[in-house]
Amino acid sequence: LSIERLTQRYPDGKGREFTVFENASFGIEKGEFVCILGHSGCGKSTIMNILAGLSDPTSGVIKMDGQAISGPSLDRGVVFQNYSLLPWLTALKNVTFGVAARFPDWTKQQVEAHSIAFLDKVGLSGDAIYRKPSQLSGGMRQRVALARSLAPNPRVLLMDEPFSALDALTREQLYGDIQEIFTKRKKTIVLVTHNIREAVCLGDRVVLFSPNPGRVQQVFDVGLPRPRRLNDPSLANLAAEVTEALTSHPAK
Repeated sequence: LSIERLTQRYPDGKGREFTVFENASFGIEKGEFVCILGHSGCGKSTIMNILAGLSDPTSGVIKMDGQAISGPSLDRGVVFQNYSLLPWLTALKNVTFGVAARFPDWTKQQVEAHSIAFLDKVGLSGDAIYRKPSQLSGGMRQRVALARSLAPNPRVLLMDEPFSALDALTREQLYGDIQEIFTKRKKTIVLVTHNIREAVCLGDRVVLFSPNPGRVQQVFDVGLPRPRRLNDPSLANLAAEVTEALTSHPAK
């Protein structure tokens, strides 16, 4: 992925424009886990929407393998903060919906077996896969959302603050699951977060955005072996370094 001189502006209702971010440029290598970190309002989620093909920038371009992204694609799976599951379908049906679209020649049995396997990979099995989202805990719903995004075998997984609404224990369990999936499947993953420890725990690199307007302030290479845990002293030291950089450019 190549993010090239990306700028996003919106009308402010007073005849002027509000600049969310401008001239943002950075690259993401195949099989790399990159976290985008910054204060609220620096444009992290807006960049994620452009990566997903859900919105267009004011100027600049995002390219995937040299081709400009111009709309949604099954090559890019998205995990949203609010789960975005179809409430009238079971956990399993939420996953099979995308798998059937990705593999139209598969039989119903193949689609279901494939979907069940991915639900199992993210730690959801048994009766839970036949429940609707309203019958599942927040952690279970996010596991369904993760399985739904991974099962169609996207080349890139985009995650927009997917753990922010979860309790600390559930978050740490999912950190372990994500690292295991990343290590085994070597997906290209882009995670937007405002949680510094989360970014350092999961990412190969952390792209730090400054606020008002958002610009790439600094890029940190993590370089710590996996699996990582939040209480690792080396992780805490790097998180402190990122915190210092973040607080040097406070939000206005």
